Amino acid sequence: MKVILRNPRRELDISGPRTVINLLATLDLNREAHLVMRDGELIPGDAALDDSDVIEVRPVISGGER
Repeated sequence: MKVILRNPRRELDISGPRTVINLLATLDLNREAHLVMRDGELIPGDAALDDSDVIEVRPVISGGER
């Protein structure tokens, strides 16, 4: 599968099948601190991913005006 990571932007090819949780563990990324998207939609940690998927991983950004 193609994995697009943000901040900094980079692309990786990772073999599937695997779950979102497994993918993040492989990338050494914290599930609580990252959003995982497929086709522009958020996907849950137990979602199955395969070799044909294009996945985007974005860090969670919080904050705002008080």
